[in-house]
Amino acid sequence: MSTPLYRLKAEFFKTLGHPVRIRVLELLSEREHAVSEMLAVMGVEAAHLSQQLAVLRRAGLVVARREGSTVYYTLAAPEVAELLRVARTILTEVLTGQAELLADLRAADPRGERPAGR
Repeated sequence: MSTPLYRLKAEFFKTLGHPVRIRVLELLSEREHAVSEMLAVMGVEAAHLSQQLAVLRRAGLVVARREGSTVYYTLAAPEVAELLRVARTILTEVLTGQAELLADLRAADPRGERPAGR
């Protein structure tokens, strides 16, 4: 019996559920990067980056190639970059809506006070 599509999608999104993996995909959306370049930009331990790259490779989101002792990574499909752009658009709209709601709430407060603890 085959795995339902919704389960596969859930696993796919779980793969995206780590900040380092998202950052790697964002970097690779720009262009191919050597592991050493990513390490310099990301500020994580080499072992941690390697672990996250392995997760992305197993998921089929990135591909690696070796040139001498240097390993380069690139996105497996350009649609991954598009997915990240769509996510950014959605988040921008959600956060804009929340900021507008917060402004409305503050404007409606007759005392003009902020909630306690803020």
